[in-house]
Amino acid sequence: MKNFEKYSRGYFMPPVKSMKWAEKEYITEAPMWCSVDLRDGNQALVIPMSLEEKLEFFQVLVKIGFKEIEVGFPAASETEYAFLRTLIEQDLIPDDVTIQVLTQSREHIIKKTFESLQGAKKAVVHLYNSTSVAQREQVFKKSKEEIIDIAVTGAKLLKKYAAETEGNFQFQYSPESFTGTEIEFALDICNSVLDVWQPTADNKVIINLPATVSMSMSHVYASQIEYMSDHLSHRENVILSLHPHNDRGSGVADAELGLLAGGQRIEGTLFGNGERTGNVDIVTLALNLYSHGVNPELNFENLPEIAAIYERLTRMKVDERQPYAGKLVFAAFSGSHQDAIAKGMKWREEKDCEHWTVPYLLIDPKDIGREYEGDIIRINSQSGKGGIGYLLEQQYGLDLPAQMRENFGYTVKNVSDRLHKELMPKEIYDIFVEEYVNIQAPVEFIKYRSTENDDFQTVVSVRIKDEVQEITGAGNGRLDAISNALQTGLNIDYTNLLYKEHALAIGSGSQAVSYVGITAADGTVYWGCGIDVDIMTSSVKALFSAINKMMSSADASN
Repeated sequence: MKNFEKYSRGYFMPPVKSMKWAEKEYITEAPMWCSVDLRDGNQALVIPMSLEEKLEFFQVLVKIGFKEIEVGFPAASETEYAFLRTLIEQDLIPDDVTIQVLTQSREHIIKKTFESLQGAKKAVVHLYNSTSVAQREQVFKKSKEEIIDIAVTGAKLLKKYAAETEGNFQFQYSPESFTGTEIEFALDICNSVLDVWQPTADNKVIINLPATVSMSMSHVYASQIEYMSDHLSHRENVILSLHPHNDRGSGVADAELGLLAGGQRIEGTLFGNGERTGNVDIVTLALNLYSHGVNPELNFENLPEIAAIYERLTRMKVDERQPYAGKLVFAAFSGSHQDAIAKGMKWREEKDCEHWTVPYLLIDPKDIGREYEGDIIRINSQSGKGGIGYLLEQQYGLDLPAQMRENFGYTVKNVSDRLHKELMPKEIYDIFVEEYVNIQAPVEFIKYRSTENDDFQTVVSVRIKDEVQEITGAGNGRLDAISNALQTGLNIDYTNLLYKEHALAIGSGSQAVSYVGITAADGTVYWGCGIDVDIMTSSVKALFSAINKMMSSADASN
């Protein structure tokens, strides 16, 4: 990058040290939330939402739990005006929800804004004018005094028209482009507006300090907010609001540190929609609080559904790696990650843990409507035995022995690598069934019968190349006797019979599943699985499956 010298830092530090925020560990309570999806978010869309789409989006925001919703700039367009009138005239605004409208400091716009609010039970009227050095010098070509006069004139007009209009109105002021404004000047203009409005405990005023363009690292924004919080007039009757944008990719950090610094309210959007790089993402902010055990006062228990509605109405996309909401944010492809998650989930089951501490998962995906199967353990050529085994157990009730998990893991990874694709749970199950379950060739199991004296005597009926044979053997148990019979009758040799069985937890409650591993003369371990309504028969089928794999491997190498 050759032209870095043409840039300089455009922000202004407070005149005194403002660092009390740095001593705080975390945010202890949810801020007031104000969604600006229907104004700031909507004006940034390639195709702004229609009236019907805005009405649907409004209902979504209400359902999530927003108590303050900025519905538009009603004096700016007929669509904005019609939307607000529809909300009021059709009584679509719940009693506990306050709408917010935006206005410039111009009398005809303020007048039309209050006309649009006729019949509203309560509303925030949001006045703004730009205050930054760049805007003053390049756009408005006005002095500081003239910029203050614009704000004060607007503040007086809000008082005038509010007094003439029936309704309960709260005032809000934003020094737009706050982050590019000298801090002392930002304080002067805000205090000038507050002197006009004279807020009280029963009629508080909102001072909103937007990072209209994010210009600094987050700790600088926090210091600016703390200075303003410490020096605003009528502070006890002022609600300090933050409106961070995301130009530097630090919108969430700006908001969180700004809350530590004295901010009490957040204006933002779902998934960070907004002009340029967008507004701060309220979903991320809220669920960050949730991950610290703080009630966010918003409900994202059905986040996939919310994301789908958002995509449909805005024609925007929620990125696959978007915090919390992205389709891949809980996904683990890495074998070591999958193994840690699987063991963590097992730990929770065994220990009945009070708090969530599963490795690699910041929150429980189920809390926001995600599923463990398919959302967390995702299988490709990078996956490991732990994740593959966990998926089979959770979705199909198959609890493979540890050694068999490793064996099957390599099988699955090889298939994924060969096909160069992610494997879905059903595909993995089908591979397991094909490779291990009730294998009938080259030796088909027909039936067995056994008697018990000093040891177990057994007769096993098998079919080899369409010929039925009966093989006899003895052992210290039924499976041992059958194993001895097969080794003798089939002229094969193996050692170290490994065995595990359990009821099939998912699917038919009457089925049993068994796993058998045998070690060939060259040290290779072959695994088989048997599923049957009878536990002993499932064990025999597992043994046959392992033997058939061993014999097929031997035939292939000859």
